[in-house]
Amino acid sequence: MPPSPEGLDGWLAHLEALHPRGSAGIELGLERVAAVKARLVQYQTCPLILVGGTNGKGSTCAMLERILLVAGYCVGLYTSPHLLHYNERVRINGVAADDAGMCAAFARVEQARGAVALTYFEFGTLAAWEVFASAALDVIILEVGLGGRLDATNVYQPDCAIVTGVDLDHMDFLGVDREAIGREKAGIFRGGVSAICGDPQPPLSLIDHARAIGARLQVMGVDFGYLRQEQQWLYWGRPANESAKRGEDATIRRGGLAFPALRGKQQLANAACALAALDTLRAHLPVAMKDIRQGLIQVELAGRFQVLPGCPAVVLDVAHNPQAARALAANLADMGLHRNTWAVFGMLADKDIDSVIDALHERVSHWLPSTLPGPRAASADCLARRLRARGMTVVGEFPSPAAALACAQENAGEDDRILVFGSFLSVAAALQELGRTR
Repeated sequence: MPPSPEGLDGWLAHLEALHPRGSAGIELGLERVAAVKARLVQYQTCPLILVGGTNGKGSTCAMLERILLVAGYCVGLYTSPHLLHYNERVRINGVAADDAGMCAAFARVEQARGAVALTYFEFGTLAAWEVFASAALDVIILEVGLGGRLDATNVYQPDCAIVTGVDLDHMDFLGVDREAIGREKAGIFRGGVSAICGDPQPPLSLIDHARAIGARLQVMGVDFGYLRQEQQWLYWGRPANESAKRGEDATIRRGGLAFPALRGKQQLANAACALAALDTLRAHLPVAMKDIRQGLIQVELAGRFQVLPGCPAVVLDVAHNPQAARALAANLADMGLHRNTWAVFGMLADKDIDSVIDALHERVSHWLPSTLPGPRAASADCLARRLRARGMTVVGEFPSPAAALACAQENAGEDDRILVFGSFLSVAAALQELGRTR
């Protein structure tokens, strides 16, 4: 055996070197990860919630984690990508795994994989499970990385699977329309297992697949949902239980709920998905109403319409596809009056840049395109050309989000706001520039 890499940075560099496309390498399929999982003798000892969807899966995972923690359960959470530190991806009881634990898990995966060339994400997924295996957990929450059917997280067997919504993103891998993408995301469903769909108009491919395999599908607006009220909201659901089988009214209503601490109208839909999932698991993970209320109030997640205090206000959002950009535009419209909006804008070249710009053009007065790190990034020059072609006001072209943010801070007035969006990389750079590294 060659010597092990030194420290977490060494291991992450090793993971990138294993795949010819590094950490950005995407190679879908379950054969490799399943083979190494078997060699590691990984098995499940507690309920597992698997969460996919085009947008909203990170917020839904965060709400599930916080509610279950408030209820007193030991919770493992695996998400991706991270903003500042890799350890953010693997959390036990709300705390990121330490370097030593991650390195030990990586070493076990490395020893077990032999000649199998795992991708960065596959290696990390297996290592996350190794970290979880060393803790006495009551529940594990896994966030799908890309798609669902062939994502590495799908090698594990969920006790409840959630698809928060289906829209256009990663079309090179998942298909060119919602029907194709919906089928890929429905791949996390299992026969006889609860399947939660937060899309009120899901693709027929998702519904057909759920029916074909006998998944217990619940769809937003049909089987569960929410009602927005003046200063609170109400959740309703129709769980499949004995009274429902007898034809009785088994509808559950939970009123007087405080709005989630995460900002944005779409967070009520994410919260409803989380509550629907918890209802399906209540025989194993009962949660009281007080825990739900407290969990929603306490939940935190950086970069999801995150508004930093001060003048001018700074808004951070990882929105990087058309659906997320439309939600961001709606949230900006609901904010108080701001004279100007200065947008620090960086995206990856393989995203639908034009549609994202179109979604936000009415909410942004000054654009500051910037080049993100890495080979997949769209250059500031490329972004500027697309903006100018649409008649947008371009302040300049910046080599990094940090440089663009500095310019925005220098020029924005107290009544203005600064928006940083377009990628996890954009938000991460802003957090570092602002000194918010925790």
